[in-house]
Amino acid sequence: MTMTEVFERTVQHWPLAAPPADYVLGHVRAVLPDRVIDDAMVAVRGGIIAAVEPHRPALSADVDGEGLLCIPGLVDTHSDGLEKERLPRPGAELPMEFAMLSFEGKLRAAGVTTVFHGAGFEQGMGRGVPRTVEDAVLFCDTIEGRGDGLLDHRILYRLDVRSAEGLAALKERLADKSGVPLVSHEDHTPGQGQYTERAYYERYIRGARGLTADEATLQVDNLIIERGRKLAVRDEAMGWLAREAHAARIRLLGHDPTSAAEIDELVARGGAVAEFPTTAAAAEAARDRGLPVVMGAPNVLRGGSHNGNASGRELIERGLVTSIASDYLPSSLLAAVFRLVEDSRVGLDAAVALVTSGPAAVAGLPDRGRLQPGLRADLALIDASGRWPVVRTVLVSGR
Repeated sequence: MTMTEVFERTVQHWPLAAPPADYVLGHVRAVLPDRVIDDAMVAVRGGIIAAVEPHRPALSADVDGEGLLCIPGLVDTHSDGLEKERLPRPGAELPMEFAMLSFEGKLRAAGVTTVFHGAGFEQGMGRGVPRTVEDAVLFCDTIEGRGDGLLDHRILYRLDVRSAEGLAALKERLADKSGVPLVSHEDHTPGQGQYTERAYYERYIRGARGLTADEATLQVDNLIIERGRKLAVRDEAMGWLAREAHAARIRLLGHDPTSAAEIDELVARGGAVAEFPTTAAAAEAARDRGLPVVMGAPNVLRGGSHNGNASGRELIERGLVTSIASDYLPSSLLAAVFRLVEDSRVGLDAAVALVTSGPAAVAGLPDRGRLQPGLRADLALIDASGRWPVVRTVLVSGR
């Protein structure tokens, strides 16, 4: 079938409420993996991209994109936003189903079409946010029960390796799980990992819990002592994760690696991804070992970490980052992309890849993340004419 035939066979008039499985989008700036087509047509058949080509004068389209930027729908592999949506203020807990629906609107407004919600399998206050095994199970039940939502909802299972309750619950949750779920292991004990400098942790909980400086210092002292007694739990968790990863029953992400030695340990236990490395040395070691490297969009947008850790922008400029995740702010994804382009750190196609094909590779989802024939027609139309990008339309495959 010729290119003209592909477009002509998919042309039809469709209602504004939702796109059909077949349509043609014309006069857009299409961002491909290796270049940008300034005036392009995108043909979709059966919810799958059929063609992406220059918009020839003789061809018509169902919708005129009017020069908007057309990119693949964003893939977010680490989002804690649902947690914050449910509890926007201390004591102001919202119904879980409502929080899910509300947060879905924010994700679409950010151009996200695939999201991995973080479900924290742990027991306690964490870094100021109350997290319980019961909440993790509720999160998973709600996400899995969302059904035919406006985007593809998935779960990032986050295990606190010093939580016996979290480990037991995650084992039970994944016992009969189909597919290969994403599992991230973490240890937020102050004095190591993300909070190597405990002063950052103390500052965090002062703001989160309304503590004085002395109260925060005392709580951190007690936390270090308490978690120091749980090394046996940590060893058990790491052993179980290694067995699951080597058996390809999970896709294992290492959260907040700090050194080349930790990267080597992650690889040895079957880890597939370095998530939020806190130092340039850890990021460099991960790339040397062939691991994808994920950094947080707020870090990239701001130009540095709020904890004094590695700068996402600097690591991207060195070619050490393959993916950006929203962490806790979906709108920061596209803002970070355009900030990188504005600063001339990377080209537009490479910057867009950090929030599309890069995270798709992190998640092991080869069917999305690129404007290429045969892939899902998850599309976002972006107005990039202003200081910050604005998402005008999001089209999800087959919907």
